[in-house]
Amino acid sequence: MSVSRTTVRRGLTLVAALPLLAVALTSCGYGAEADKSESAAPAAEGKALSADTVKIGYFPNLTHATALVGIQEGLFQKELGGTKVAPSTFNAGPSEIEALNAGSIDIGFIGPSPAINGYTQTDGKSLRIIGGSASGGVKLVVNPAKIRTLDDVKGKKIATPQLGNTQDVAFLNWISEKGWKVDAQSGKGDVSVVRTDNKITPDAYKSGSIDGAWVPEPTASKLVAEGAKVLLDESDLWPDKKFVITNIIVSQTFLSEHPDVVEAVLRGSVKTNEWINANEEKAKASANQALKTLSGKALPPEVLDPAWQSIQITNDPLAATLQAEADHAVKAGLLKKPDLNGIYDLGPLNKVLKAAGQPEVADAGLGAK
Repeated sequence: MSVSRTTVRRGLTLVAALPLLAVALTSCGYGAEADKSESAAPAAEGKALSADTVKIGYFPNLTHATALVGIQEGLFQKELGGTKVAPSTFNAGPSEIEALNAGSIDIGFIGPSPAINGYTQTDGKSLRIIGGSASGGVKLVVNPAKIRTLDDVKGKKIATPQLGNTQDVAFLNWISEKGWKVDAQSGKGDVSVVRTDNKITPDAYKSGSIDGAWVPEPTASKLVAEGAKVLLDESDLWPDKKFVITNIIVSQTFLSEHPDVVEAVLRGSVKTNEWINANEEKAKASANQALKTLSGKALPPEVLDPAWQSIQITNDPLAATLQAEADHAVKAGLLKKPDLNGIYDLGPLNKVLKAAGQPEVADAGLGAK
């Protein structure tokens, strides 16, 4: 599989009995205060495609840099011509899936867990994954006074964002690989897994109520700024150091009715990723300015720079890692084995990549028939 890189360097349908289904699948939700619609997108110019407007959802997070930069720099709008981009931001995966199902958005940037949840909970009728956006950006960071080696994690209190979310499952799988035992539901065992919202994890670390955290960026770098040390980068656990953290999804209805618009958005995504690769510092500044516009506060350099470095922007959805993440959740007892056949439709993306002279990407046998 080919990946568009930059030094800018991450299923799950939870078991029905879990009460946290509506909130547990928020692997990308760290920083937004509320859902909102944006009005700062560049003006549409020229002839509209088959739809007058395309509604795009995403998170105000660095792992959604393709959306942040592509919308702010007008790269999506340029490909869409007279079809207007109508962006909206979300603070949780389930709310973005609900918006997609309701027709409030047509296309979304989202993490693997809510994408799988949205697909399986509708018997494969709601969405398709049509591209990748980001890999990596997840770290185990710890208090160096209490934890010096990976073996020292045993017996300590380590935070994850939420029960059953992407990072929680990854940490439970790592614990299992170490030969340690933890009850997935309660988080009790050889390691205490403390489910903590990313927005309050830095305060929990400062107070000493946790000894470390397995978290996405920029939370990991915020903890490092508070004195924590990176003990493990999750990318080191994956083949070629790649694993999906952000996908591009589309409503199946919109894909069927407006394939030309979907293709234009994918051209914008591919060209945005190329621009990020060629203009690292400008792209980082653009993403941070977008964060400031959306949340009212930019990230300081000591958080922005290391967080940006650990995220890999990619056109490839890294489909094999999506299946692996689902398998890890099944192993942990948090997931009934899902049927992911048909979750991908990479035909439009591969058409765009071929036209751009770039290698096509694979769906790991999970493509629409």
